Amino acid sequence: MARRRDSRHLMGWMLGYLRSSVGAKHAMAVTGVLLALFTIQHMTGHLLMFAGRDAYNDYAHWAQNLGHGSVKWLLRGGLLGLVVIHAVAGVRLAVINRRARPIRYAYYRPRTSSPWARAMIYTGLFVLAFLVFHIVHFTAGLVQPEYFHVRDAQGRYDAYSMFVHGFQDPWILGFYLAGMTLLTLHLVHGIASTAQSLGLEHPRSNRLIGTGGPALAVAIYIGFIVPPIAVALGLIAL
Repeated sequence: MARRRDSRHLMGWMLGYLRSSVGAKHAMAVTGVLLALFTIQHMTGHLLMFAGRDAYNDYAHWAQNLGHGSVKWLLRGGLLGLVVIHAVAGVRLAVINRRARPIRYAYYRPRTSSPWARAMIYTGLFVLAFLVFHIVHFTAGLVQPEYFHVRDAQGRYDAYSMFVHGFQDPWILGFYLAGMTLLTLHLVHGIASTAQSLGLEHPRSNRLIGTGGPALAVAIYIGFIVPPIAVALGLIAL
């Protein structure tokens, strides 16, 4: 009985902590770091398009079969959980901030916050929609099903040809570029906000965070958009 009571008390404390502004900021920061690391890994995988069909399909096969059976779905569930926690914490913070000022300013002129800092909730929601579309397209094969079932010489899912066919479509390319642009703006503020939430701000590190954060976001942006643009220009082809 005592253990059950203690576990309930701990669970109640954790829920209360996560519902607070501090807890929501910490949850966003930690999940944001993990999602950023996954984003970097995903970007390096896409750059293998320049190495050819076999190299990219090797990567795609490895990513699709990372772990087997329950392990694979545990990893996917963990990634989905990070996205959900990050999104819920962001919405929670927006609600808390709105309730803190129930009366709108008659005239609002922000002095310190950047435009992308004030648009974090909107860029985040668009990035979430973009992520859903990306999964539906390349993982579920519901956007271009005629290319999804193509197999390479080794009988594997031909992710290389799916990539090429996908970004030869100007609508898909345009939506992808828009999604990556907003993800970059989200990261520019998110990196600095994460450092602040985790207590990493210091006079010696602020300059590094202020310049390194945007530089990392731009590097991720370039790494993601170069392969699709190369496809559109015919530099990467079947």
